[in-house]
Amino acid sequence: MSTPRGFRDRADDSLFALIGEIPELVRNLVVAEIDSAKAWAKKTGKDAGLGGVWFIVALFFLFWTIPAIGAFAIIGLSSWLPAWAASLIVIGILLVIAAVFAVLGLLRFKRLSSRQNPAQAISTDAKIVKEVADEF
Repeated sequence: MSTPRGFRDRADDSLFALIGEIPELVRNLVVAEIDSAKAWAKKTGKDAGLGGVWFIVALFFLFWTIPAIGAFAIIGLSSWLPAWAASLIVIGILLVIAAVFAVLGLLRFKRLSSRQNPAQAISTDAKIVKEVADEF
């Protein structure tokens, strides 16, 4: 006898018949969960990829906005100064900003090299243990 949704009525099945079907039911459940995880990962990857593409497009337009801002600054300064002086001032300011960020990056890299990596720490600990063991 079947129910309206097409499932078999198991009310009359014996306990051993129901227990015998557990491995198949567990396998079906695991397969369904894996398929669900695959579908979720596929959807999430697609959304992340499209989001990344939109960010790249935004960065492309931002990249081409920076020269326009520089030209705007030069044109604005050229109303008070000659055009060559305005250009020189904007170039000088941009070079100072670039130098500041380069120094900040250099300091960050120096901080990385000053840290002891885990392999060095393990070898130092091993040397200490060996020296203590040699004393006894």
